[in-house]
Amino acid sequence: MAAKLALVHMVRLCTLVVLFGSVVIAPVSAAEPVTFPATSDYNDKPVTLEADLYRPEGAGPFPAVILMHGCGGWQPAVKRALHTHAEYLVERGFVVLNLDSFGPRGNADGWVCAKIPRLAEAQVYRAHDAFDAMKYLGEQNFIHRDNIFLMGQSNGGSVAIHVAKAVGHKLFGGDVHGTKAPSFRAVAAYYPWCGAFAFYGREIELISPLIVFGGAKDDWVPPGSCERVMTSGAEYTLHIYPNAAHSFDLEIKVQKYLGHLVGYDKPATLASRREMVAFFRKHMTGDVK
Repeated sequence: MAAKLALVHMVRLCTLVVLFGSVVIAPVSAAEPVTFPATSDYNDKPVTLEADLYRPEGAGPFPAVILMHGCGGWQPAVKRALHTHAEYLVERGFVVLNLDSFGPRGNADGWVCAKIPRLAEAQVYRAHDAFDAMKYLGEQNFIHRDNIFLMGQSNGGSVAIHVAKAVGHKLFGGDVHGTKAPSFRAVAAYYPWCGAFAFYGREIELISPLIVFGGAKDDWVPPGSCERVMTSGAEYTLHIYPNAAHSFDLEIKVQKYLGHLVGYDKPATLASRREMVAFFRKHMTGDVK
């Protein structure tokens, strides 16, 4: 019952992304569009995933970060925030793959947010998408294959939690196209639904180091459940920003929506980016630091 109620809150939360899509934002500069196959079919049809690829100058090999959107997909304010994250990461020497899980499946514009079964299904295929994106990046000669990271917002953050766990790696990444997938070097989750931990009990074994960013004023998915998690296997770090609400990295006006506070918090956005890069660099391997 608790898990079902949490998912109901998740559905209501994800409708925010639909609202955010109407915000007028500055145009996003061009990135290289790329495609690659998804591991499994969707509605009995093959899926070709789509993404925007950002590259630093030079030949590499570079570390890389996969970005995963929330349940509303690539709506304007969300895509703008991800683009800004990508620019920040590229300036610091990372390749960035901004992944669209929903457009290629015909699930854009908040369609997934509306129903609990859609959210549950999305968590499964999006976790596979994360490892498919890792495989794609690993095939590029400008990528340092041992230094591929993952970052997700909201629903994408919950997916990030899943794939950071040892059991998640076994379920979703253990056999990608016939080859055992490596684990992500480290994972970052922005204001995730930490009920994603509860699927596997309170004591969690991590296969990838995990950093979670939450807002103390987030009354949609309060970060308290993230504080109560006990982990083993790899580093777990939690940052809670005192003045931040949900979606604190989206450049929208702070507002009440359905009685809950949402909107941009610049200090939390800037601090979380710095902490994310520092965490990724801390866990890099080889000579790419």
